[in-house]
Amino acid sequence: MEKKQVLIAVKAYPNPSSKYGETVCCAGIDMETRKWIRLYPIPFRDLDADQRFKKYSIIEVKCSKASDDKRPESYKIDFGSIEVREWWDTKDGWERRKSAILPTLSRSMCDVSRLSEETDLSLALIKPHRIDFSWEKAGKKDNDKRNRCYAQLGFFDRKKDSIEPIPFNFHYTFSCEGEQGCTSHKLPIIDWEIGEAYRTWRIRYPEEKLLLEKIKEQWLTRICSSKNEVYLFVGNMKRRRDIFMVLGVFYPPRIE
Repeated sequence: MEKKQVLIAVKAYPNPSSKYGETVCCAGIDMETRKWIRLYPIPFRDLDADQRFKKYSIIEVKCSKASDDKRPESYKIDFGSIEVREWWDTKDGWERRKSAILPTLSRSMCDVSRLSEETDLSLALIKPHRIDFSWEKAGKKDNDKRNRCYAQLGFFDRKKDSIEPIPFNFHYTFSCEGEQGCTSHKLPIIDWEIGEAYRTWRIRYPEEKLLLEKIKEQWLTRICSSKNEVYLFVGNMKRRRDIFMVLGVFYPPRIE
């Protein structure tokens, strides 16, 4: 294993698995190479309090290239080695964050899809054009499988309450500016923040339609406001590398 310092840019919604228990897939920028890196598995709720990092934290961690994942950005980590070094705030128009994130910008989502087939690219930053937001009822979840995973002892033999699956799938739909023939892309959003918003805002907005409209207002009207420069963090699935998802949104204020 080698030690890496990583600027964490995305944290996916927690997911239980029979092999690893409840884990969170995180990705960010390797501060030495300035390239994308995926860190997995991270049993986030099992980490000690001083190891639990926010997005845009720089963490130091021991990791090695994943042997069971052909995606070049994927690394297995020693989660016990996680140390949080610092957190980058949004002062000065997000300049520190922009200095690390924006140099990784890909030409378009269409180009990312092509590169995924040619080079196994699996993480990228793209700039969407004509973005929209929608939701649909999620398919039936395998709750028995989830319950079995949570019934097992977690990391460090700590038991935990299960995190429920979100009953809706949220999507961004957008096109690629400058790409002739782009018929648009509709990608599911799996960012931890949108799942947490659904879970916690239900108390404030118990009427389901109003809750969903409030989520749309936040992720489209506010985050994707014309006052912001909007970029999407995207990544694909391990077993279905032709399927990409939105892992998060990067939205520094627009400089006039």
